[in-house]
Amino acid sequence: MSTPASTPGSVRGGRGASGLARTVLPPVLLGVVAILLWQGFVTVLAVKPFILPGPFAIGEQFGINLQNVVNGMVVTGRNALIGLVLGAIVGVLLAILSALLPILDEMAAPIVAAFAVVPIVALAPVLYTMFGANAETARQLVAALAVFVPVYFNTLKGLRMVRPVHRDLMRSYAASSWQATKTVTLPTAVPFVFTGLRIASSLAVISALIAEYFGGPVGGLGKSITSAASSSNYGLAWAYVLGSIILGLLFYCAALGLEKLVSRRAPA
Repeated sequence: MSTPASTPGSVRGGRGASGLARTVLPPVLLGVVAILLWQGFVTVLAVKPFILPGPFAIGEQFGINLQNVVNGMVVTGRNALIGLVLGAIVGVLLAILSALLPILDEMAAPIVAAFAVVPIVALAPVLYTMFGANAETARQLVAALAVFVPVYFNTLKGLRMVRPVHRDLMRSYAASSWQATKTVTLPTAVPFVFTGLRIASSLAVISALIAEYFGGPVGGLGKSITSAASSSNYGLAWAYVLGSIILGLLFYCAALGLEKLVSRRAPA
C-alpha cells in the first residue's frame, strides 16, 4: 500500500517548524541551565544578596514590581528610540554626503572619530547643564551620539563597496551622481546600514540608561537601579537590570526584524 505524498506546503511547514525549534531551543535550554547553576551557586555557597542575589529572588522582585519595571522601560525606551532614530538619520545622511564629496569625507573623519571616544560620563552632565535637569533632551542626545558613530561608519563602508564595473556602467549611461547613488550605491549599502543599526540598537538603550545615572528627571531604569541599590534592595535593583536586558533585546530584535523585512522585499 503506497503512502500518500506530502504536499509542498506541508514539507515547508515541517521544515519551518523544525528550523524554528533548532534556532530557539538551544539558547532557551542554555539559559535554563545557566539560571539553575546560578541559583545553585548562590545557595550552596550562601552568597550574600548585596554581592549577588539568586535568580529566583530577582524573578520574585520582578513579578512583584512588574508595573514599576515596565514604567521604567517605557521612559528609557522612549529616550533610546528617539536617539536611535535621530542618530541613524544623521549618520546615514552624512555618510551619503561623505561618499559623494571626498572633501567632506576628509573633514568629517576626524570629527566622527572624536565623537566615538567621547565618554558618556563626561558628556551627560554637560548636556544636563545646557538643556536643564528636568528635560529628557540630554538622554536622547547621548543615545543619538552613540547611535550615530556605528551607523555612519557602516553606511560609509557600504557606500564604498560598489564594484567599479557598476560605476562604469552608470557613467556610460551618463547618469548623475544622485542617480548612480540611488540605483547602485544605496542598494549595495543596505546590508551595511542594517549592520550598523543592529549594533546601534543596543547602544541606544545602554547610552540612555547610563545617562540616567548622572541627573535628569526621575524615571527610567537607570534611576530606578540606583534608588533600589542605595536602599539596599538588591533583588529589586537586579529586577530593573533584568528589565534593561529585556529592553535591549526588544530593540535588537526590532532592528533584526526590520532588516529581514526589507531584505525579503528587496529585489534580488
